[in-house]
Amino acid sequence: MAAGKGQDPERGEAADDSATGGTDVVAGGGYPAACDTPARKLLYDMVSIPSPSRDEERAAERLVDFFEANGREAWIDEVGNVRAPANDAVLLTSHVDTVPGDIPVEVRPAPPEGELSEPSDVRVGEPGDPVLWGRGAVDATGPLVSMAVAAVKTGVSFAGVVREEVDSGGARALIDDRDAPDAVINGEPSGWQGITLGYRGLLEGTYVNTSESGHSSRPEPNAIQHAIDWWHGVEAAFTPDDAETAVFDQVTTKPISVDGGLSDDGLAVETTMDVQLRIPPSRPVDEIHELAEAELSTGTVHWGEPMPPVMESPRTDLARAFRVAIRSTGGDVRLLRKTGTSDMNLFAAAWDCPMVTYGPGNSDLDHAPDERLPLPDLDRAVRVLTDVCRERL
Repeated sequence: MAAGKGQDPERGEAADDSATGGTDVVAGGGYPAACDTPARKLLYDMVSIPSPSRDEERAAERLVDFFEANGREAWIDEVGNVRAPANDAVLLTSHVDTVPGDIPVEVRPAPPEGELSEPSDVRVGEPGDPVLWGRGAVDATGPLVSMAVAAVKTGVSFAGVVREEVDSGGARALIDDRDAPDAVINGEPSGWQGITLGYRGLLEGTYVNTSESGHSSRPEPNAIQHAIDWWHGVEAAFTPDDAETAVFDQVTTKPISVDGGLSDDGLAVETTMDVQLRIPPSRPVDEIHELAEAELSTGTVHWGEPMPPVMESPRTDLARAFRVAIRSTGGDVRLLRKTGTSDMNLFAAAWDCPMVTYGPGNSDLDHAPDERLPLPDLDRAVRVLTDVCRERL
C-alpha cells in the first residue's frame, strides 16, 4: 500500500503477527494472552525494549518495522527520530525515549475495588482490567503506540521524536526539517478522556561564583553562601502574594544541583548551582529572566534557551473534534493544564496551527517505579485518535 493511504491494522493482512513485526522480538517468543491486538502487541514490544534518552535506536527500529509491515514508508533520520510522513492534515507525534529505570514487564489484572497498587497507591483501570507494567507504559510509550496505530489506520503523518526527557533535541530537529502541518497532536499522558491545552514554560540557569579561600571562622560570606543568598532572593521574588493562586499560574523555582568547595589549588572557594524556573503563560519569559538577574549581587548566571509557555484555545476545530470523539467512546471530557513542559511548547512557538496534547495513561505515574497502563485505555485512545484524524481528513 502506498504511503499516506490509511488501513486498519486490526483487520486483514495487517492483523496477523507478521504485520506487527512478529513475536520473536519478545523474550520467550510470545505475548501475554491479553496482548491480543496489534496495538497491544506493539506496546508490549516497545515497553520491553529499554529506550532511555540517547539510547532509543532499538525502539525506533521496532516502530519502523511496524509501519513498513503496514504498508507505510518510514525511516530513522539523522538525529534518531522515526519519520513516517503522509497526509499532513494531522501530525501525530510523541517521544520514543523514556527516563531510566528497570520495571519488569508484565500484565496483571487491576486489583479489586478498594485496593491500591503499591508503591504509588494510584488506582488505574477497572477491577480485573489487564494492566501492562513497564518503564514508559505511561510516559510516553503508551501515547506513542496509540498514535502509531492511529496513523496507520488513517494515513496521517507520524513522527516519533527522541531526547524529549533531556533536551527535546528530536522535536527541535523536526521543526527545523519540515513545514508546519495543518494540526499537531502531541503525545503525552492525559488520560484517554482528557486533552491537555496548556503547559508552563521553563527557564534553566547555572549560577557560578568564586571567592578567596580563608578560614571558616571568618565572617565574610564565601561563594557558596552567595549562591544560597541569591537563590533565596529569587524564591522570595516569585512567591505569590495570593496563597490561593493555582500552581499553573505561578512562577515556581527549584534548585536542581549544587556543587561547591575549595578549588584544586586551595586558593579559592568555587560554587555552581543549577536551577529551574517554571513560567506560566501570563508571564513573559524576558520578565522572569530580568527579575532573577536583579537578585544578583555577585557571581553570574548562564541561562539556557528558554522553553516558552503555551496555552491553546479549547474552541479550535481540533479541540472540538476531541470532545466529540471522547464522548462517542463513552468518556467524560477533561480539559487540562500541566505545570511541567512538553514538546508542544516548542511546536506551538514554531508552528501557527491548532494543537493539543493527548494520550492514554495517568500522569501521576510518570517516571514512577510502578508505571503501568490499563490495556483497555490504550484501545480507547486509539479509537479517539482515529476518529479525530478521520474527522480532519
